[in-house]
Amino acid sequence: MRVLIVDDNASMRDLLSALLTSQGYAVVGALEDGNGVMEAVRALSPQIICLDYQLPGRDGLDILREINSDHPEIDVLFITATEGQGIETQAADAGAAGFLRKPFGQKQVIDELQQVRETRRRASPESQPEAAVNSPAPLPVAEKAGKAAGHQRTAVIADDNSSIRLLLKGLLTELGLQVVGQAANGEEAIRAATNYQPTVLFLDVNMPILGGLEALPKIVAASPKTSVVMVTGDTSRSIVQQAAGLGARGYVVKPVRPAYVEKFLKQLFNA
Repeated sequence: MRVLIVDDNASMRDLLSALLTSQGYAVVGALEDGNGVMEAVRALSPQIICLDYQLPGRDGLDILREINSDHPEIDVLFITATEGQGIETQAADAGAAGFLRKPFGQKQVIDELQQVRETRRRASPESQPEAAVNSPAPLPVAEKAGKAAGHQRTAVIADDNSSIRLLLKGLLTELGLQVVGQAANGEEAIRAATNYQPTVLFLDVNMPILGGLEALPKIVAASPKTSVVMVTGDTSRSIVQQAAGLGARGYVVKPVRPAYVEKFLKQLFNA
């Protein structure tokens, strides 16, 4: 895996470079400034970027949003020393594939990168080794839950972040659902629910034009048989309670993890 490291601290760049190289990653670059990141992305074609939040020239959140907009296939491991959950929530909503808070240990880095790689592998079955592709596949969640209705379960994904849409589409397809529509804002989500009447609709909380909580009651009214699942980096009690009161059947936490999505769908379909 090709990795680009972006951190203004030379010791941190050296530590990460040595650690990742020892784990078999190919460190293709190490930058100390935020201004040249996008040029380096185009020149070096990394698959993973270890990105610090507080950088000279340009902050990490701004860079993260551009990477996820222009290169949704790249996974970003977001790193910060900032206290509080606010920045973590913003990074998750912006599409961070993983999160590390300084100071952290070597095992934390290795484990988080493994989670990121596993999520991408599960979401991109075409990128798996031939042996894995040809091995007997587990029965999809949709089939495990039963096909009493006599048709494949369908899904719509509504999220303004293209990277998260890409990951969710891959995961849901692998789990046996047919993704029939995608949306980038609440108004598009309402139209997709009306047109497709999906089995399940994954709805981002924070979206432009119309947010997920504002769109939720309209989606429930337009497609009452659809199970709406909120997707959010903010799991505060008020958000969860408000979503449940408006008709949501549950929520998926960002960064998206395959095991959580699979477990949630099993519970949802067996309810």
